[in-house]
Amino acid sequence: MRSLRFQFIAFVTAVLVILLLLLNTYPILSSRDAVLEEKRSFLSSQASVLASSLSGLDRLSRESVAEVLRFLDFSGFSRIVVTDADGVVVYDSSGPVGQVSDIADITTALARQETLFRSAFAGAAFSSSMVTLISYQGAVTGAVYLAEYDAERAEIILSFQSRIRTVSVTIGVLALLTACLFVTLILRRLRELVRSMRTVAAGDYSYRHRARGQDEIAELGAEFNLLTERLETTEVQRRRFVSDASHELKTPLASIRLLSDSIVQNEDMDPGTVREFVTDIGNEAQRLQRTTEKLLALSRLDDTGVQIVPEPVDVKQTALDALVFLRPLAKEKQVHIRSELEEGCVVMATQDHMFQIIFNLIENAIKYNVPEGSVLLRLQGLEHTVQLTVEDTGIGIPEEDRPNIFSRFYRVDKARSREAGGSGLGLSIVHDAVTAYGGSIAVGQNKPQGTRFIVTFPRPTSEETGI
Repeated sequence: MRSLRFQFIAFVTAVLVILLLLLNTYPILSSRDAVLEEKRSFLSSQASVLASSLSGLDRLSRESVAEVLRFLDFSGFSRIVVTDADGVVVYDSSGPVGQVSDIADITTALARQETLFRSAFAGAAFSSSMVTLISYQGAVTGAVYLAEYDAERAEIILSFQSRIRTVSVTIGVLALLTACLFVTLILRRLRELVRSMRTVAAGDYSYRHRARGQDEIAELGAEFNLLTERLETTEVQRRRFVSDASHELKTPLASIRLLSDSIVQNEDMDPGTVREFVTDIGNEAQRLQRTTEKLLALSRLDDTGVQIVPEPVDVKQTALDALVFLRPLAKEKQVHIRSELEEGCVVMATQDHMFQIIFNLIENAIKYNVPEGSVLLRLQGLEHTVQLTVEDTGIGIPEEDRPNIFSRFYRVDKARSREAGGSGLGLSIVHDAVTAYGGSIAVGQNKPQGTRFIVTFPRPTSEETGI
């Protein structure tokens, strides 16, 4: 498997090769093309001037052509050839005359009756030639051949090419070194992040990655720290939950075992005492059952694999059903229950969860109230929400305890909670059930004493309820 370093360096190298090839090719080709075009223009104009000057002669001869060349100063060309209409050389600056020219371009130009230009960058010079026809009164009387060998321009281009190559190599080496340094620094930071992940994966949730900079890797490190913090919080809550759950289950089990052992070991126990012990065993068993049922309810709420299908729920009717079960408890505790329930308050939830929410809130309000106290259940429909309020005149919740009351097994007054039969799970069930349906729950102080819980659900549209 190829490493990220290799892939990155290979990518940068490929890009550099393409760019440097373009840098070394395009400017040189453009320069050559520009010089060749300049040669074409220059040779064409010079050949035209010479052909025009020779067209006025009565007869083309070596002497007459040489005279015209001396007058026009054509000394910069490597070879000048003038032929008649049959291609016989009249003048050649570097060869014999009187024979048909061996220059193929002259023969081709006379045969085609057209101008012919040829140029090439060969070796270390530009070799260019131009053939132009000599005409007199519309008839071709000969041809002019001009050849040029330019080493100076070629040397300039070759020098330019050498400099570009040197600069390209320097840029390529520096770019590769910079890329290697950059990828090394990036990979070092990624390795630090991977080591942090492995440390957390090994179980050290208190570890925090040291994120540096303001780039995407630093943002990734910050997100990793947030995730680790949530994992640490979850782990602390899990351990506390396991510890509290074990304690909650252990206490009634220990009581049941102690009472049952007392009955078994005491053969002379009178029937009244046995009945009392058996009653206590039943109470502890009920307490154990309530705790287990609440744990199962929380487990179902936590199970993300369980698909909950909300349905329209009439909150008023559900509240009335809950009050039927709770009025005997209120009568026993000498607590008065009042209700103010509006019609038409429908939310998207399930009947069971809505019943649990209302039942647990009112049950707590009764249990932690004072004799001759009261509980007010208010239901009202607002424009976009449905609001359920439970107020009591009980002992209240201290300000410092309110952020934790929805934590599992959390009790404000442990002694009084145990006395009232509370397990510390009721408000956790309420909170999880409310948030599962997009609602919110808040707790505050009821004046002059007591507690107020406000549960808010989004009000569904007619399309959602089908009503």
